[in-house]
Amino acid sequence: MSVNQPVHQSVVAAFDFDGTLTRRDTFVPFLARGLGWPRFLLALLLCAPWLAAFALRLIPNHVAKQKLMQLTLNNKTTAQMDDWTSRWLQNDFPGQLQSWAMARLAEHQQAGHCCVMVSASPDIYLKRVAQQLGFDALLCTEMEVVDGRLTGQMKTPNCHGEQKVLRLKAWMQERFGAQGGAEIVYAYGDTSGDEPMLRLAAHAFYRGKPWLDPTKAKTAPKS
Repeated sequence: MSVNQPVHQSVVAAFDFDGTLTRRDTFVPFLARGLGWPRFLLALLLCAPWLAAFALRLIPNHVAKQKLMQLTLNNKTTAQMDDWTSRWLQNDFPGQLQSWAMARLAEHQQAGHCCVMVSASPDIYLKRVAQQLGFDALLCTEMEVVDGRLTGQMKTPNCHGEQKVLRLKAWMQERFGAQGGAEIVYAYGDTSGDEPMLRLAAHAFYRGKPWLDPTKAKTAPKS
């Protein structure tokens, strides 16, 4: 399906990253590549109670994620993150991009639309990915850095679910102004955590197919 909107920078196309632009999650492979499998598996073992609680829906996503980040990223330098990112981009990232999603991104870019990556994954590697793919902006989970070292804490709330909507709206107001007339015409996602963002768009796509908000679906009249 081609993009039919006129060239206009206030037309926004918002893309989720993991599972939408890519074939699968990227944060776990990034951590494994940086730490090495022995240390990464140890971190998973130490984090197991929180991961199990999340799987059982006893704690929210961001609590388990924060614990994993503390165990794997605390006291790591920004230079280390750059090295981890370089190795991940070279060894793990190739072949991960989905052809349909990249084709859609290219269409939006050629049409002059403002393309935004919106992801729950952290900025420590997504900054370079967004630059490499030519995005106009990146909205993601930002990590706290003190004196050149990560604390393992999130600087911003986990960019998931409704947070994606809040971050997008704040960014649009800053980019275009309160009366800028920008609108999210297109949105792309692959999980329930993307649905709040999909609801903002005139044209929403879920796992590559047009998405209809189930909360707005009308019940067919009885005959």
